[in-house]
Amino acid sequence: MTFGPSCNVSQVDLSHHLSSEARMRKPNPMKEIWKLTRRKPNMVSLANGDPHFSLYPMRRIEYEMASIEEADPVAAWRKAGPSAASTKLVSSTYEPCALPLQTGLQYSHGAGLPDCQRVVTELTKFYHNPPDHVCTLALGNSDGIAKCFRLLGERGDYFLADEFSFSSITNVPLAQGIKWAGVKMDDGGMIPEDLENVLANWDTARGRRPHVLYIVPCGQNPTGSTLSVERRKQIYEISQRFDLMIIEDDPYYFLQYDSLSASTTDFSTPFVPSLLSMDTDGRVLRVDSFSKIMAPGMRLGWITSSALFHTHLVSYTDASTHHPHGFGQMLITELLSGPKGWQIEGFDRWVRSLRAEYHRRRALFLTLFEREVAPTGLARAAVPEAGMFVWIRIALERHPRLRGDLRRVPGGDRAGPRTNCAALMEELFERCLDAGLVIMPASIFALPVDAKDADVEDPVEDRLNYLRATFAGTEEAMEQGLAILGQTLREFFADEQQEMELA
Repeated sequence: MTFGPSCNVSQVDLSHHLSSEARMRKPNPMKEIWKLTRRKPNMVSLANGDPHFSLYPMRRIEYEMASIEEADPVAAWRKAGPSAASTKLVSSTYEPCALPLQTGLQYSHGAGLPDCQRVVTELTKFYHNPPDHVCTLALGNSDGIAKCFRLLGERGDYFLADEFSFSSITNVPLAQGIKWAGVKMDDGGMIPEDLENVLANWDTARGRRPHVLYIVPCGQNPTGSTLSVERRKQIYEISQRFDLMIIEDDPYYFLQYDSLSASTTDFSTPFVPSLLSMDTDGRVLRVDSFSKIMAPGMRLGWITSSALFHTHLVSYTDASTHHPHGFGQMLITELLSGPKGWQIEGFDRWVRSLRAEYHRRRALFLTLFEREVAPTGLARAAVPEAGMFVWIRIALERHPRLRGDLRRVPGGDRAGPRTNCAALMEELFERCLDAGLVIMPASIFALPVDAKDADVEDPVEDRLNYLRATFAGTEEAMEQGLAILGQTLREFFADEQQEMELA
């Protein structure tokens, strides 16, 4: 049994997007038989080798969770520490609870434990209300996205993504023989016109035109950019015209902020509509996670897709990782539907309070940046509308050793970098490390591109003059880190100027 919104719409046949691997994969026969046991209650089973729950060495798990009765529950939880008000939830073999231990810790189906699948489906409907979609549990965003790549990609394919993207994810399909085609960005995220240009002018000598778009619409990692509603609509319309599947990776969805001039993000501020909420064709596979709003080590997320892709995701899960761990599923089920749980309304209160806390951290980071770094005139920080990252532009055009006369292929059709931007940024990164600061260089986020596919007029190697910083850490780390960055920039630019004057 699977759970999804009851409304029914006529979706487009998108089965041609399935990879050969997905088409060839056979369902796990034991899991198929397991499904049959749900036809009739109280069936006698001599089928599976399921250890009996009376032999589990535990019978009760208690979770002490933050109270959501406070006016600002996250602030109250953080400030009061051990004395903060709390509520206790229980997963038990014998006590009343939403998901008993004997069910939560038993083998199950690739879609996830039915009770947990039900509550994340209700959660998805609460925020996105997608027509005719189904949820599949996964081991966090990374697992869900990797499965989507396998579901859709063939060796030799090109996928589309922001030209600066989270490399831990974009490196995943490279081993499948899949390559990336980058789409240009600005402060508002992916530029729809450039997406259309890449598709409309695709050279089929490179292979078939891309049919998969991977995108992080809120608080994009690493740039912190957030797509406006208008851009989302444009990207979805382009995807319809060019028959793209969209993998919507949205771990920062709940961390959307009011403007920097506001003292906080108001609880009533609405969340920007997701691409999933606009999906009438069934071409969006949305990946969500509890990592950023509960705890990253939970490794629990879910994929929302049409029934077609859900079926194939379940088959893949049943043949690989199997459903996520029962501990996380029991906790979420108790939290969202248990007799003493937050319920969805309480969860909504928590995440709205959480984004107010991150709004405060963002404001502190940018205040410290204005004090420690901005006076140098050597860097500028973009203000993120969501997420937990700040994209810092280094004014490398002011560096005395910047060169703009390089050519990798002199006189050729394909040119490499025109500047030594990459080398200078590597030096700056090393200087930061020597000074005691770890900060992420843009080079690790630039999509890997073959030289023959590179942008001749505007190579990405010439636009690596950025650093990614986070405001997710402690206040002390922000203050110390930005002080180091400001001083390192002064020395990096001044030392080079002095050396040139002496020469």
